[in-house]
Amino acid sequence: MKKDLLKFIPEFNLIKDSDLKEKVLKVWNIALAAGGWQVSDLQRMPFTLLIDPCPCNMIEHIRGVVNVSIGAAKALQSVHKGKVKINEDYLIAGALLHDIGKLVEYKEENGKFIQSNLGKLVRHPVSGVGLCYSQEIPEEIMHIIASHSWEGDRSKRTPEAIIVHHADFTNFEQFK
Repeated sequence: MKKDLLKFIPEFNLIKDSDLKEKVLKVWNIALAAGGWQVSDLQRMPFTLLIDPCPCNMIEHIRGVVNVSIGAAKALQSVHKGKVKINEDYLIAGALLHDIGKLVEYKEENGKFIQSNLGKLVRHPVSGVGLCYSQEIPEEIMHIIASHSWEGDRSKRTPEAIIVHHADFTNFEQFK
């Protein structure tokens, strides 16, 4: 699965810390297995169930959020010259993992993607953190996952979490 993930989502290779990159890939493998998915299913899986039909698949969404996050971080660092500290590896890993919980939040029934029972009970930011915890993903990255959606609106977001939050909604609002 690792080879297929790297093929479809080349942004994994942007993580400079090789140990962190392997942990992020491992979480993806765990989530795929837990949901009963193959990497190829991500090409059919909608990134959201709130838009029907959804014109953007999970791979496109993840790649979009990673790339918007990187662009925003570069712009902030260029303009503010050292006043904004951003851990680029954490930013990229958080963007890659922000929706990882959707792989257990969704199931496919009669060719249609719907919420799983877990998805009805536990939203993807929470299940995403759960998937990451056992793989010793840094707390700062789990914070990005936990706070990227409205669940994080009452928390103090790190700079990386702010960027991923807005990159996610930038990608979502285009299709709403």
